[in-house]
Amino acid sequence: ARGPAWMLKERASTKRLWSAVLLGALRVEFSQPVNLEEVARINPEVKAGGRFAPKDCIALQKVAIIIPFRNREEHLKYWLYYLHPILQRQQLDYGVYVINQDGEEEFNRAKLLNIGFAEALKEYDYDCFVFSDVDLIPMDDRNTYKCYSQPRHLSVSMDKFGFRRIGWRGGRGRNADEQFIKIHSFWKVKRRVRKN
Repeated sequence: ARGPAWMLKERASTKRLWSAVLLGALRVEFSQPVNLEEVARINPEVKAGGRFAPKDCIALQKVAIIIPFRNREEHLKYWLYYLHPILQRQQLDYGVYVINQDGEEEFNRAKLLNIGFAEALKEYDYDCFVFSDVDLIPMDDRNTYKCYSQPRHLSVSMDKFGFRRIGWRGGRGRNADEQFIKIHSFWKVKRRVRKN
């Protein structure tokens, strides 16, 4: 098996995409406040609900980005401010799903990711899912938000950890049919949290 059609197309187009549209290293700062009106102004092609599809090409994947969320409005504004332009330059057909947990109970990231996965599939025929924390912003737009033949961690090093490799945390991509469903979603993560 050579893999899904999008993987075969991907190999031929990746080099061209990186050299033509992506910027590489980015300047990511949090010194100036960001508001949602500014995010909408600089991203006029993003539709209500955080949906975008390129007009000048056919995206190789349909990507749902799922963010578990509670009481982090400022982080979310920065995430949207930086990520929408990055995702558009990556020429993705994408939707952003912010799954909010109300109340004061213990934050249940696994449950929110499962809900986001199910809700995204109700709205669109996504073939790739990226699970991201609201405070993870890439510092290089060549860190592509797409799926590969195996799960991939998108945040292997972070500035707050001195750019050392860290364990398996948020910001990961999965292919829906072949990986997420096969591992029975995030039930194992939820179970592990309860034991600790």
